[in-house]
Amino acid sequence: MDRKNQTPQGQIAQVVVEFLEVAVSCIVFLKGFYPTRAFERRRYMNVVVQKAVHPQLAGYIHPVTAGLLPFIQKGLVERVVVIFYDKDHIPIEKFVFKLAVSQSYGSNIEQSSLEFALRAFLIKLTVAEPLTKPLPSDSSWEIAAYFRSLPSDGVKDKEEDAQMWIPTDTKMWMQPPQITPIKSMGCDPLKMQLYLEQPSPAEAKDPAP
Repeated sequence: MDRKNQTPQGQIAQVVVEFLEVAVSCIVFLKGFYPTRAFERRRYMNVVVQKAVHPQLAGYIHPVTAGLLPFIQKGLVERVVVIFYDKDHIPIEKFVFKLAVSQSYGSNIEQSSLEFALRAFLIKLTVAEPLTKPLPSDSSWEIAAYFRSLPSDGVKDKEEDAQMWIPTDTKMWMQPPQITPIKSMGCDPLKMQLYLEQPSPAEAKDPAP
């Protein structure tokens, strides 16, 4: 895709969705959810990463992250979350990308600077395994997006994009989660935080009624 004719927000969003596709793949590899043959070592942003190549796995990750493009561009996406569940569909662990694209930024985007900043997130992910918890054999996972709002201005294509996303039935923890920061960047035109959410130790002691 030619980024020269895009708005700054469009350029940023394009880089972000490409980054998210790779980051989600790295997270799933990190958790050991699939055999290693489902992934292939690639170089992205000058970092060696594990890219999903199994058709079903790549066929889930790519369209989901690419489908976020118009919403990220408009600043509507607050968080993109990779959630791992136990057999009862209760979250075990969440990798949270909290992001904000400046809607007032009007300057040209230095793509190399943006990619350099995002590269640091991928490097952190490659060494994040000690922060995580083992998954049970009957676990599952999904990608969820949390929106500040959805388009409702009557524009047909935007409404169709919005209809691709359905409400999640993710169960909530009863106690505030434990949060482990992994990486953050805090300057315009893109602010992003990556952190790990895990249930509080009190969660098991205070089950839902």
